[in-house]
Amino acid sequence: MTTTEGLVPITRDYLARYYDKYPLPPIPDGVTALSARLRALSAELAAASPFSPEEEHLKQEASGVPAHKIDENMWKNREQMEEILFLLNKSRRPVALQQKSTPEDAEIVSTLDDCETKLKEMLKKLEQFQLKNADNVFNTVMTYMPQDFRGTLIRQQRERSERNKQAEVDAVVSAGGSIHDRYALLWKQQMDRRVQLAQLGSATGVYKTLVRYLVGVPQVLLDFIRQINDANGPMEVQRERYGPALYTLTKLVLAVRLYLHLSLARYGQKKIGKDDIAVLQQAVVIYTEEFGKFTTFIGEVFVNAPFFISAEDAGADSRKNDEYRETIIPAGKTHEVILSVEAVNSYIAWDFSLQQGALSTLLLILPYRRYEADQGNFCTVFAGSYKLVWDNSYSTFFKKTLRYKVDAVPPVVTETE
Repeated sequence: MTTTEGLVPITRDYLARYYDKYPLPPIPDGVTALSARLRALSAELAAASPFSPEEEHLKQEASGVPAHKIDENMWKNREQMEEILFLLNKSRRPVALQQKSTPEDAEIVSTLDDCETKLKEMLKKLEQFQLKNADNVFNTVMTYMPQDFRGTLIRQQRERSERNKQAEVDAVVSAGGSIHDRYALLWKQQMDRRVQLAQLGSATGVYKTLVRYLVGVPQVLLDFIRQINDANGPMEVQRERYGPALYTLTKLVLAVRLYLHLSLARYGQKKIGKDDIAVLQQAVVIYTEEFGKFTTFIGEVFVNAPFFISAEDAGADSRKNDEYRETIIPAGKTHEVILSVEAVNSYIAWDFSLQQGALSTLLLILPYRRYEADQGNFCTVFAGSYKLVWDNSYSTFFKKTLRYKVDAVPPVVTETE
């Protein structure tokens, strides 16, 4: 079991400094232009035959804004690659292409075969990337768990859960579900994994009975995994840094699928022009190259990214301008503080140490660490005046050193992609 003594969940500022060391190489300028060109070619095909409802949906998706979460974009790219490979399957191509009726048809087939090969290779890499990333997150969490029956039970539960998830996917396929149906389920399952991990921290759901007996599980770990679903945590820095490049690639693969679907569906009415097939091939080549670079880069960044850091690192910047007050409450006495709060959604945080003689231990107040109301050291308040009372009258020997503050900035919490 790896110790978490003195550690807290990562903060937004710390993660931003970490990512400063890993700048993402820019996506080529031509990628956006290729997406626009493919959408324009798709619009031209509407003149040959109006869009069906399914094609209209593809058009809207290709023109829309990609999802914000990085892992949701990863699943979207994986889905689109499978959809494109489904279109490129030789048995589904137009008859003229299957028979290579003309030299032009044969040339198009050669290009489509090359596109198919590149996308198959990229799809396999993405599948391995996702599996490795999921294992890294789970195994990192487990290194901080006591290495006894509790860790074994959690691993067994995960294995059962994964088997059940695979059975759900198999059932969808057996029932004739589409690729989209399968990926809708896969994404739902991905979100379920997050919920299950968060439940370990909040002691709810399937882990409720188990966590009740998790004596020795570090609180910082439970704090981290409880907050894993929060939308505005430090992982937002990750999206700000690396999201735009991924969104650009998502839009490109959606444009590729739209154009390929329309051009093959209308091949009997309008054959694919030489220049147009060249645009398609260029788009696939650039997409697979850049997406491969992105997954390699992001995999290295994520696997080395910290989950926990020292309290000193977490508060290094904020404590430079951090104002707090400190007082000593003698044994047998109580202490009252009147606080005036001006900003809505401010929060009051406090820590204290018990002193006997010259010995004391004082915990750091971290302005960006989430506190829960029932922990007794944090509460969210509206504007107004508050009287806080600390009771040390029951103590005969111990002094209580109290440190407290009011902060108008909501605490930032932790999430993983």
